[in-house]
Amino acid sequence: MRASLVASTLVVLAGLALAASTGAQEVRSVFAGADPFALFADGRMWIYPTERGDRLESWSSPDESHWTRQADLLKASDVRWIGADGASRHYLWAPDMLAADGRYYLYYSVGPQDPTPSRLGVATCAGPAGPCVDSGKPLLTGGRQSAGGPFEAIDPMAFVDPRSGRRLLYAGGSAGSRLRLFELAPDMTSIARELPVDQPPLFTEGVFLHERNGIYYLSWSHGRWNTAEYSVHYAMSASPTGPWKYRGAILQSDARYKGPGHHAFVRDPATGEWLIVYHRWEGKHGDGPYTDDRRIAIQPIHYDQDGQIAPVRMSD
Repeated sequence: MRASLVASTLVVLAGLALAASTGAQEVRSVFAGADPFALFADGRMWIYPTERGDRLESWSSPDESHWTRQADLLKASDVRWIGADGASRHYLWAPDMLAADGRYYLYYSVGPQDPTPSRLGVATCAGPAGPCVDSGKPLLTGGRQSAGGPFEAIDPMAFVDPRSGRRLLYAGGSAGSRLRLFELAPDMTSIARELPVDQPPLFTEGVFLHERNGIYYLSWSHGRWNTAEYSVHYAMSASPTGPWKYRGAILQSDARYKGPGHHAFVRDPATGEWLIVYHRWEGKHGDGPYTDDRRIAIQPIHYDQDGQIAPVRMSD
């Protein structure tokens, strides 16, 4: 989701809480931001959030508690094609970072979404902290008249299929609430072809795919981004394109935290533990719409013996 958010400090000590549907769990509310993507690299955990809107940044931590904001990855002024739509102002949001072939590739959304179509961009990065150089052209452009119906080119999620080795790009949401899937070309900065993908139920935006023990988990955000309806749902499949077996909600609003969504799953290589990284509204009451900053939270997740994900309780 687009939003202009400002991280207030360079190093932030995590807040702690207890939560889980299957027992006590540590929850870390780490810093102001939204739409987080996460990965582990160079002995650190990295989070890539939506923040200021005019640039994309990274945060890193050696212990998942103490966070440092790194140098800018990419500024809107570095994207030469950004003004080609004629809009007076533009925003960068919903970044995704993929490591492949010894390099890092940053995929991101460019808005506004209306009246001009949103677009996706891609930049090649020297490392998880950048610097990143934009490809020089849009990777994908949305629009009301796109093939197959209205499509907003937002919320990219790149994934390397461990079975086939194919590099896949999932994107879409909001207007039309339609998920689309593309295979990336070997250069990782262009699209080779579009692939059919089964549409999940209750899909709005913020899609994510991860694989565990041969099962593909598709998860996504449902509902209006600044209300209590916003939530994370998931489905399972034996294929990265579906068909999907819907399994329900993972994250939903409760009395203390509202509108959890636009998340990422990441596996800690040191412990083997899977984590979900997501944003939420804190200190809000009622059903919204909410304003001000969201915060990014990190929480362990659990799978049952059938591979299903236990719903997450955000508060104790």
